[in-house]
Amino acid sequence: MSDSRSLRLAGGRLAALSWGDDGAPTWLALHGWLDNAASFSRLAPRLVERLGIRILAIDFCGHGLSHHLPGEGDYALWDYCHDLLDACDDLGLEQATLLAHSMGAGVACLTAATLPERIGRLVLLDGLGAVTTEAAEAPRQLRKGLLGHRRPVSPAPRYPDIKTAVAARVAGGATPIDAETAEPLVARNLESLADGHWRLRTDGRLLRPSPVRLSPAQALAMLSAIECPVLLVEGEAGILGSRELASRARAAVPRLERRVVPGGHHLHLEPVAVAGVARAIVDWCRT
Repeated sequence: MSDSRSLRLAGGRLAALSWGDDGAPTWLALHGWLDNAASFSRLAPRLVERLGIRILAIDFCGHGLSHHLPGEGDYALWDYCHDLLDACDDLGLEQATLLAHSMGAGVACLTAATLPERIGRLVLLDGLGAVTTEAAEAPRQLRKGLLGHRRPVSPAPRYPDIKTAVAARVAGGATPIDAETAEPLVARNLESLADGHWRLRTDGRLLRPSPVRLSPAQALAMLSAIECPVLLVEGEAGILGSRELASRARAAVPRLERRVVPGGHHLHLEPVAVAGVARAIVDWCRT
């Protein structure tokens, strides 16, 4: 984990990894859906060295080493804002700089829009705002969510070794990812079993359809309410690009600067792309 240190926050509910000196200015890092704090294991050391900061990456609830939701609850995007705020409160961060990827970028945007006094800057990695559902599709989305909630959660996948688990992530990921990029994420998400196998720690409820999503108009309203400076670093082969919704999202953010660099959706973790991501962030911070 590149000299990272492990810790727990929010009364032990959240697990985290930290890079850099505890006394340095702290950036809080937020990972994507089904990922974990190891998402930043290649980028964080570069930023720590060049900017003189501390980066603390949390595992969102249900991910990595953090606790799962109790009872039968579902995971809504806005509920992760509490993970972020609980971490900030534990760390004494009255106003935070956030480094956020994909789903984590959505959480960062919602928090910055609704609690602008708590967020000083956003550095977003191939993610901007929330996944949306058109208002006319809301009944169908709620139907999917209700039926998904009533189906039993599938048992956590088991693998004979870590290599097989990595291969499964590569084959079944929501976005393209190679084995070298996926390995840190998979390793943190696994637990060893007495019979020598490995099992995913990730809460199976994360795979349920969302019962409710923001509409495109609501998502744009959130983005337009963000007051702080925003750097958006996109991968040339990432998920945003020239799509109409992405273009409208970028235009909605008042103080956004965009950098497009070589890489895919996990550009900050790809060994061949991470140096370019780090340069883009450092250059923005120094201007």
